[in-house]
Amino acid sequence: MANGSRRPDAGKPSFNSVEAVVRLLTPDNRRLLALIRDRKPQSVAELVTMTGRAQPNLTRTLAKCEAAGFITMKTVGRRRTPSAAVRKIVVEIDPYSDRDRLRVA
Repeated sequence: MANGSRRPDAGKPSFNSVEAVVRLLTPDNRRLLALIRDRKPQSVAELVTMTGRAQPNLTRTLAKCEAAGFITMKTVGRRRTPSAAVRKIVVEIDPYSDRDRLRVA
């Protein structure tokens, strides 16, 4: 919002579509999210070491996951630390229209 006020849903995950969520939740990205949730890396560099993924690729993926609301990134000094932001996503698909719904459970 231009006037500096906060949106009522600010800070909540924002999923644009079921298709976008499915594209983002590849098997590799799901393993990455589980690693973040379970091992709680203290920096992106530590996560690079844990995963063996290239830092630029990992940084792009983390940005997409953060934009979708799956993770939050905190800055501590010069380090960026990822942490899990959701437990579960419930998808309700209406097979007769494009009014699918996504919600965090």
